[in-house]
Amino acid sequence: MDAIDARIIAALQRDGRQKLADLSEKVGLSPTPLARRIARLEEDGVITGYSARVDQERLGLPLNVFIFVELEHQTRDALDRFETALRRFDEVMECYLMTGTRDVLLRVVAKDLGAFDRFLEEGLMQVPGIRNMRSSFALRTMIRRNALPQRP
Repeated sequence: MDAIDARIIAALQRDGRQKLADLSEKVGLSPTPLARRIARLEEDGVITGYSARVDQERLGLPLNVFIFVELEHQTRDALDRFETALRRFDEVMECYLMTGTRDVLLRVVAKDLGAFDRFLEEGLMQVPGIRNMRSSFALRTMIRRNALPQRP
């Protein structure tokens, strides 16, 4: 990964739909070598896909809840079962295995408190292996951005 790759990634994160010719101008590389670099970044798994960023409030999902989960067991099998169970819930946007006193951190979205309550009672609380949960509601998002490559 060099400085040109970093510029390519940053430019694609700002606008993944831009034309190759426009991207070529922005990163200072002609279209053919640029296309080869993008293909290599995709093959190497640096670029994992393309998607649209959406406004979750306009989708009717204004509530962000962070849930710290403590599991009964932290074995590989227990973690795999927990992760598999979580994948079936559309409300779960992110899930992180953590260090410290809590094992897992979830970011969950919901349309309102009632929907969040239903998710807890009918969904998350039915997942075996959870010892304890603590929820915190986000008041607002102050910063959200994509990871950018470190400058070489």
